[in-house]
Amino acid sequence: MQDADWSAEAAAVLGAGLAEAVDGGQFPGGVLTAGRAGADRTTVAHGLVAPECGDARPGPHTRYDLASLTKVLATWPLIGAAVRTGRLDLDAPLRAHRPELPSPGGDLTVRQLLAHTSGLLPQTGLARYEHSGRPLIEHLCAEPLVSPPGSRHRYIDRGFILLGLLLPALLGRPLHELAAELWHGLGLARTAYGPLPRDPQLAPTEQRLRDAPRTWGAPHDPSAALLGGVAGHAGAFSCAADLAAFAEHLLTGPGPLTDWFAESRRPCATVEPGLHRGLAWLVTADDAVAYHHGFTGTSLFLAPHTGRYVVLCTNAVYHGWDRARLAGLRTLALRTLAD
Repeated sequence: MQDADWSAEAAAVLGAGLAEAVDGGQFPGGVLTAGRAGADRTTVAHGLVAPECGDARPGPHTRYDLASLTKVLATWPLIGAAVRTGRLDLDAPLRAHRPELPSPGGDLTVRQLLAHTSGLLPQTGLARYEHSGRPLIEHLCAEPLVSPPGSRHRYIDRGFILLGLLLPALLGRPLHELAAELWHGLGLARTAYGPLPRDPQLAPTEQRLRDAPRTWGAPHDPSAALLGGVAGHAGAFSCAADLAAFAEHLLTGPGPLTDWFAESRRPCATVEPGLHRGLAWLVTADDAVAYHHGFTGTSLFLAPHTGRYVVLCTNAVYHGWDRARLAGLRTLALRTLAD
C-alpha cells in the first residue's frame, strides 16, 4: 500500500474482515480505525452496538469496555509519569515505596510487574479476600510465587492489579482521579473508568446468568468489578476516536509519552519466536509493531517507525468468549501494519 493511501486501503481490508465477523453472528458490531499519526485516519463500522440498544449503530465515539487495554491506557502511562518525576524506580523493590509490604511480593520490582515476569499467581480471584480487614495489596504480596522473579514470561492480571494499588500511594490521589487527569490532558473526552450509565452508545458485553441483566456499563472483568470498577488491569471504557488520539500521542514526538513508549519497547522477556514483551506492550522482534489486546474484543496496534496505527473496538464477548472470533482479524491487522 502506498503511504498516501494507506489509511483508507487498510481500513477497507480490515473493515471487510470486521464485516465478515459481524455478518457471521460472531458479535453484534464494532468499529475499526486505521490512521497515520499527524496525517489522515479512516474509520469503518459494522453492525449494531447491541440488540439492547435498538437500531443504534456503532461509530467512532461509541464506548466499549477496554478490559486489558486499561493496562496501557491508564496504568502504563501513569507509571511512566511516576518514573519521569523521580517518584518511582523501576528496579527498586515494591517495599522501597511501601515498607509494610510482605515477602515475597514486596521484593518484586515494577519492571517485573510491567513485563509479566513477576512469578505471581496466574489466577486472579480476589473474592477470597473480601471482608478480611487487611489491605488487598498486602494479601497479594503475601501470596507464594509460582516461578522465580524474572525467570519466565506469564501474562497475568495480578501484576497490574498491584500497580493500580501502588499508584495512589506514589502519587497521592485515587487511581480514577489520576487517570481522569491524564485522559483530560490528552484530550480523551470519552474515556473513563466505569461504572457508567447505560446508553445506546455504550456497548453491553456478556450475559453471565440466564435471565439476568446483561453486563452494561459495568466492567466485564470480575476482579475490576469487585474493585468498584477502578483497577490497574481493567475497568476503563473508551471509543475508537479516543484510542486513535492516544495512538497519535505515542507516535508523534518528541515528548514524555513518546520517550516512555520507546523505552517500553525494549525487550524484557521472550513470548515466542519473533515476539517479545517490553514494559506492558507486546513488540515484534524487529520493533515494527507494538500492540495490546483487551479480553472483551479491543485492540491497539502501533507501528512506531511508520507512524501507522490500527484501533479495534468490539464487544466480542457478547455471546461468551471464543478466542477464535477475533484471531483472524487481529492477525490481519498485525500483518497489515508490519508490511
